[in-house]
Amino acid sequence: MAGMDSASGSLGIAIGYAIIVGWVVRALAGSLTGAILTEDAAAFFGNGTGNFGSVPWHVAVIFTAAVILMFGATKGIEKINKILMPSFFVLFAILALRVAFLPGAWEGYKFLFTPHWEDLLKVDTWVMAMGQAFFSLSITGSGMIVYGTYLGKSEDIPKASIRTAFFDTVAAMMAALAIMPAVFAFGIEPNAGPPLMFITLPNIFRQMPMGRLFAVLFFLSVSFAGITSLINMFEAVSESWQNRFKLSRKAAVGLCAGSALLVGIFLEAEPGWAPGWILSQSW
Repeated sequence: MAGMDSASGSLGIAIGYAIIVGWVVRALAGSLTGAILTEDAAAFFGNGTGNFGSVPWHVAVIFTAAVILMFGATKGIEKINKILMPSFFVLFAILALRVAFLPGAWEGYKFLFTPHWEDLLKVDTWVMAMGQAFFSLSITGSGMIVYGTYLGKSEDIPKASIRTAFFDTVAAMMAALAIMPAVFAFGIEPNAGPPLMFITLPNIFRQMPMGRLFAVLFFLSVSFAGITSLINMFEAVSESWQNRFKLSRKAAVGLCAGSALLVGIFLEAEPGWAPGWILSQSW
């Protein structure tokens, strides 16, 4: 039963996560056409999060993840990620430098680096920190267990864990240095959730030389990161259903993807659910 509970948890998270990744892919398409930079970023984002505003992208994301799992294209994805993920770090470094010259950026640095020690006495601080660690390092522990079964015995797990924690922290700091100063420069609330990526960053790209290229590279990297994370969740659920119900791999993946899409479509009919969901999970 514990295994089924973990699978259910993974599926539940995947349902909402797929919609968010659909937003990212939509933003990637908007970067390719230039729409996200020429239109008002808030309006572009709002159109995608409205009533059934992102269904085609939502479907495309789930279909892509399912096909990769069914036909074993994960090695190709892994090779692409070896290029895109380091590029992601370089891109954030460039963004952080650009943001530093925005009027009002200093307030963002003060927000980031001014300690409020009294907050350590609040339970919510620790709960939110643990939630951030959970979602940042491993959205589904069950998925990591499944992936762990594919590791060779020669793998050094403690060293891999240290590297994961280190690079996760570096990525978080770089993202904070790129986004938070810009948030204050553009007058957006720092706890605004999704707009930090879908509104603030397009505003930065709009003011940068070759901003359209940087926007494409950024949302392409995030799209791959999101889809590979979704594959993680689907793999955990599918593997569990294969063993529990003696299903074939394609049947288990198809059932998982179909369930996620069916429930997710109903969620798309509820404008406003996702921003609160993301914020509550420290996504």
